[in-house]
Amino acid sequence: MPPFDIVIRGARIVTASDLFVADLGLRGETIAAIGRDLPAGDREIEATGYIVTPGGVDAHCHIEQLTATGLMNADSFETATRAAAQGGTTTVVPFAAQHPGTSLEKVVADYHEAAARGAIVDYAFHMIVTDPRPEILNRELPPLVRAGHASLKAFMTYDRLRVEDEKLLDIIWAARRHGCMVCIHAENHGMISWTSRRLLERGYKAPRYHVVSHPRLGEAEAVYRAITFATFLDQPIMLFHLSTREAVEIVHRARGEGRKIFAETCTQYLLLDAADLDRPGIEGAMWMCSPPLRDAEDREALWRGLENGTLQLVSSDHAPYRMDETGKLARGPDPSFKEIANGLPGIELRLPLLFDAMVSSGRMDLRRFVELTATAPARIYNLHPKKGTIAVGADADLVLWDPSLEVTIAQGPRHDNAGYTPYAGRRVRGWPVMVLRRGEVIVEKGELRAMPGSGRFLPRTGGEAAKPTGRLAPELDPGRNFGAVLTD
Repeated sequence: MPPFDIVIRGARIVTASDLFVADLGLRGETIAAIGRDLPAGDREIEATGYIVTPGGVDAHCHIEQLTATGLMNADSFETATRAAAQGGTTTVVPFAAQHPGTSLEKVVADYHEAAARGAIVDYAFHMIVTDPRPEILNRELPPLVRAGHASLKAFMTYDRLRVEDEKLLDIIWAARRHGCMVCIHAENHGMISWTSRRLLERGYKAPRYHVVSHPRLGEAEAVYRAITFATFLDQPIMLFHLSTREAVEIVHRARGEGRKIFAETCTQYLLLDAADLDRPGIEGAMWMCSPPLRDAEDREALWRGLENGTLQLVSSDHAPYRMDETGKLARGPDPSFKEIANGLPGIELRLPLLFDAMVSSGRMDLRRFVELTATAPARIYNLHPKKGTIAVGADADLVLWDPSLEVTIAQGPRHDNAGYTPYAGRRVRGWPVMVLRRGEVIVEKGELRAMPGSGRFLPRTGGEAAKPTGRLAPELDPGRNFGAVLTD
């Protein structure tokens, strides 16, 4: 019997720290050997001229998720993870979304059922908490954390999802007690509501006014407030989808002061522009997401933030809604910007777009590409070293790239169910030609070879990233009498 099931020969292998030419020997689900002239395997894959990276880890995506207004997004676990696999992503972390009045325990069970039925790539969950009643945080949350759900998400805006400051502090404190990471959508709700109301009163309803309705300073204020809460309670947080220069500057300063703050941006904020919404009729709705797309100076600030370590990763925030009555036009054919579902498809094209924008363009090297799209999200959410790297003993989640292959992204259906892409017309250089998940070839020459339900749940603890620094605010010092009362 050959010592390996698969041998990948002669590839340029890339991790977040190294780049070298070698063979990879795969046995079962894991990488068994890395070296030159490995013995033959049951299957030989000639990879000379190709680049091999770890499978992508998309740690922020919305799959088969019901909105607070009762609208289901376009993708099931089958269609979303089919698209993820085609684009080189082998691990996703979508959301189990609680709505007010519902049981978090029941919500997580329902999402498990949906993922077990349809997922093609491996997955974990963030738990969205919109109703942090004591019974949720004290009774339901602890066993869910023990079962491997080690991250929470809270919203500081949206009418039906947001939590007020006091409840946000409750969530952050519960996360600290139970060893979770807290992820936050940080925008100032009052500023958005006030601006939106005044726009609509004056008849400004087209999609382009969505950008105006989300003031850039509203993101900066909420980011600063979230960091202040995290510092007060000594709880690490992840700030989702930063879009503005001001927010990047606030995070840069906080990290420079030693605060345990993580932050991400998304593909769309690096590549798209607010002007994309300024189109005839309702067409601009295809580019509506929250926070909204910004301007050139913001894109440049986000790129600098990725280069200097202010931002740790790039996710897709895949939130697909079709351009019809099932999605963005659910409120009629001529809705106002407040009535249009916010979100863009992006789970499939995240890696190819970023490969082109980072590597093919010469802006970053291959190692940084791997760090931002696979290793950092795996490490922060405690999926590493099984996921996000190429090493002996790691899961054999691998992507073979043809760095010279040029593809023009066409409008129309891709492998997700959104029915359109906001990146139509872009020409990218570098494309995934083969994808392996746990040692199994699941995409080859554009053909999907894995069955729905073959993805696997990844239980995890909070890990090192979620550990407090040990620097509680003085008022909460248990060594003081009042501190003992406050932290009891």
